[in-house]
Amino acid sequence: MTQYNRIMLGKAGCFLEDCLKGNYIGVDFDIKEDLSSNLPDDWKQFNKKYVPIWKASHPDKGNVSAGLSCGFLWTTCKGLKKGAVVLSPNGNNEYHIGLIESDYYYAPDENLPHRRRVHWLDKKISKSVFSEPLKRSISSIGTCCDLSQYSSELEELIYQDKGSKIITMDQDIEDPSEFALESHLEDFIVKNWDNLDIAKNYKIFQENGEFVGQQYETPVGKIDILAESLDKKTLLVIELKRGRTSDVVVGQILRYMGCIQEMTENHPAIKGMIIGLNADDKLKYALKMTSNIDFYRYQIDFKLIKEY
Repeated sequence: MTQYNRIMLGKAGCFLEDCLKGNYIGVDFDIKEDLSSNLPDDWKQFNKKYVPIWKASHPDKGNVSAGLSCGFLWTTCKGLKKGAVVLSPNGNNEYHIGLIESDYYYAPDENLPHRRRVHWLDKKISKSVFSEPLKRSISSIGTCCDLSQYSSELEELIYQDKGSKIITMDQDIEDPSEFALESHLEDFIVKNWDNLDIAKNYKIFQENGEFVGQQYETPVGKIDILAESLDKKTLLVIELKRGRTSDVVVGQILRYMGCIQEMTENHPAIKGMIIGLNADDKLKYALKMTSNIDFYRYQIDFKLIKEY
């Protein structure tokens, strides 16, 4: 399957025009060396070498930032294969589309020196035509954002110009109505965080005072919500069930928790929380075997109030 990824070309896309003219995408991350001979197939090996280097030049940053920055660097230079489709924003809620044509190359003493050659298509796509799930994903914080789960929608938009519709690309969805409902639940939780019981012990993860915990990008996918305990001793990975099968959602949250644990070795605890409309026996049995993942059921109160 074709890879799709949103790439921010400099802060707020400030180097987009240079990339369009030069037919490339690139990143920096303050790693001042040619990576040609240091791009293993496993991002974990790459991070093991370059996280200490990155942290040495960013002493005020934590392990999460270090792991994520190096993960984005590896993804751009190695993880994205030739033929992958990249979408880069121009600041006007439009995305330029490019196809990666080359392996990694290094352009020393230039902006975004870690580069891939790209063939830019002569078209832009407005964010307004994206489905709501795609809008949320593509707006996540970070240099890279994996959009491959929306490949069918993006192919339709890029190559057929048929416009967009609200669709569910996840083949593991067993309850479409629950998926549609929970597509809005994530935003509700984030916006009303301070009014929820969870706020007594956790806050949405921040970096440099900015809330970045919603749709938090990792090398193995996007976490719905990443939270941190008020004493900064625990990270909490929150996943919405979104109508998916229990086996899928449990496997996914365990994958995210394992990735975060590897990125944050100094954190004493990584916990998980699954939020859904209901829990079936499969989910109950799966969670019996782990002590650090809880299930929370949400309920919706709907009232009609006579106005006149």
